[in-house]
Amino acid sequence: MPTTHFRTCNLCEAMCGLELTVEDNRVTSIRGDKDDPFSRGHICPKALALKDIQEDPDRLRVPLRRTKSGWEPLAWDDALDLAAAKILQIQKSHGRDAMAAYLGNPNVHNYGSLLYGPPLLRALRTKNRYSATSVDQLPHHVVARLLFGHQLLLPIPDIDRTDYLLMFGANPVVSNGSLMSAPDVKRRLQAISARGGTVVVVDPRRTKTAELADQHLAIVPGTDVFALLAIAHTIFSEGLVNLGRLAHVIDGVAAIAKLARQFPPERVAETVGLKANTLREVARAFASAKSAVCYGRMGVSVQRHGTLCQWLTVVLTTLTGNLDRAGGAMFTTPAVDVLAQTSRGGVGRYHSRVRGLPEFGGELPVATLAEEILTPGEGQVRGLLTVAGNPVLSTPNGQQLDRALQSLAWMVSIDMYRNETTRHADLILPPTPPLERDHYDLVFHVLAIRNTAKFSPATLPQTEGSLHEWEILSGLHRRLVAHAPARRRLEAGVTGRLGPRRLLDLGLRVGPAGMGLQKLRRHPHGIDLGPLIPQLPARLFTRSGRIDLAPEKFLAAANNLECETAPSLLLIGRRHLRSNNSWLHNSSRLVKGKPRCTVQLHPTDAAHAGVTDGALTRVRSRVGEVVLPCEVSTEIRPGVVSIPHGWGHTPAGIALRVAQMHAGVSVNDLTDDQQIDPVSGNAVLNGVEVTVSAVEHGSGALGAHENPASPGD
Repeated sequence: MPTTHFRTCNLCEAMCGLELTVEDNRVTSIRGDKDDPFSRGHICPKALALKDIQEDPDRLRVPLRRTKSGWEPLAWDDALDLAAAKILQIQKSHGRDAMAAYLGNPNVHNYGSLLYGPPLLRALRTKNRYSATSVDQLPHHVVARLLFGHQLLLPIPDIDRTDYLLMFGANPVVSNGSLMSAPDVKRRLQAISARGGTVVVVDPRRTKTAELADQHLAIVPGTDVFALLAIAHTIFSEGLVNLGRLAHVIDGVAAIAKLARQFPPERVAETVGLKANTLREVARAFASAKSAVCYGRMGVSVQRHGTLCQWLTVVLTTLTGNLDRAGGAMFTTPAVDVLAQTSRGGVGRYHSRVRGLPEFGGELPVATLAEEILTPGEGQVRGLLTVAGNPVLSTPNGQQLDRALQSLAWMVSIDMYRNETTRHADLILPPTPPLERDHYDLVFHVLAIRNTAKFSPATLPQTEGSLHEWEILSGLHRRLVAHAPARRRLEAGVTGRLGPRRLLDLGLRVGPAGMGLQKLRRHPHGIDLGPLIPQLPARLFTRSGRIDLAPEKFLAAANNLECETAPSLLLIGRRHLRSNNSWLHNSSRLVKGKPRCTVQLHPTDAAHAGVTDGALTRVRSRVGEVVLPCEVSTEIRPGVVSIPHGWGHTPAGIALRVAQMHAGVSVNDLTDDQQIDPVSGNAVLNGVEVTVSAVEHGSGALGAHENPASPGD
């Protein structure tokens, strides 16, 4: 008998509501939930991948240990005992920091991982902690910590009420809103224009978002900081500053005015590739709009001055009185107040051993992980724990990290797949797939454009003999502290007995809405808790109770900026609606059709390099080279090379048969681990200098679909 289940899709940040039909413990249909108060029936193609992951024959079901003769299955108790024993052995022989940990992006989509990952990391007591944060949104967190006092107090664009949306390096129509959870972004952006508002996109490519914008400004990659400063210059020079109701708690405006004076539009125009008058017009329109918000995302986060860019987006919004105001940048009131229960975020409390890169929030920049493994000496990383991560494809100079992982004494991975990273593991511990576990968005309710809450019970029963991710993390935690002081053993035992549902219930009860899990479960479509409301200064976590709009760390870096002429070709990434990093390429329905792993070139650059549309093209950087088909396009500005992120499923030893048939190349074989944002340590993935050339016929180079590894190796 068919049954209907309602849940939230957890494959991206949008939190779209789903209606699933289940018969004989198999999902037979997935459609949008029209009664979900947030998404109102909208879904994207990725939702169907939930069924594909559940039924994927390549998904691992039992723990696997590497042996000389191949991979062999282990019982769960034996696997967890082995993992803990090896970790403790490495730390006893080489010190606590000899064991490193890396957490991938899927962890933030899994509330069990969010609740049980931190205690395990504390039990490791290592400074070598890394995550996907430092190849993504780290600049946002650094800005939030220094301006507002907490790394998670992130200003969210109130796009449903704004009159002017200025976006730098953001493509929310494809990303579904990133650090701005917003299902059906296309409709929401169209609504801005329909009500007489304006959408402006600043991006080197004419993206899907740029196509529907009122204005698209094709900027030179990596120069956004100068455009932002020029807009700030105009706001100051033309007397357009209006801090609004928060004026009495904002410090540092005079210092920003002094900085902005150095960057008139006429000075930066050639560098950014935009006319000075265009920048002035944007500044005037932004400052005079009834409400306005400036939003920057991946395109600016992962460039050399990413932190300064994210800082200046907040500065522009604040200078025009649009911070913490309807239609501007606001802060959520999540049903579970994650901020009250997490660290504000440490800043530079220690540094990496080899390059001296600063810690933030208990993590080191992942750009330094490979050198921490490869460089001999006291504190060298000898072992690694990865949780739902694939850093070989997602971090800069991936080939170097790939080589580094081969040299480890021990590696254990909590992951559903044997991928480009976990193929190096000595032990793989596979958790249950998404449809077999409960779901609540602890993080994305903090980042949403509207306050909502929704709990999704597991759609399918947990497979016999399997463990949820939280059970794996908890089991490993208990074993690591088995001989530790009583306090540490007590923490592991209590949290393990409670389980994530009880911890979530407690968080809901003490949260702003004051409701328990039982009440929330009576609303299977979710609860609408209303639009974002003004919260400052009461919500600030700064010790002074004020906003320092001009932290010395940012001013010092900005005062050293020099307008320079860009190299001839600069690399940028790009997104696609049917991809999410490297996770979903083993779903045949999401990779079918025209190949997406191509290098996009403007016709002028293609002609100069002697390549034609569809021809194999070699792209080189300081650290490596890739060969892939060319896509000649007028949607990209001259001097820009674009390759999508997350592909490169070619190494021997992975077990992703569909992905291997659509292998592509890894753009992070071109990005440079030595190029980082000097303020935050975030990796530089955009604005990397490259060269492009034609591939001579018969050269033996690998194309996007040629694969040296046999499937299932």
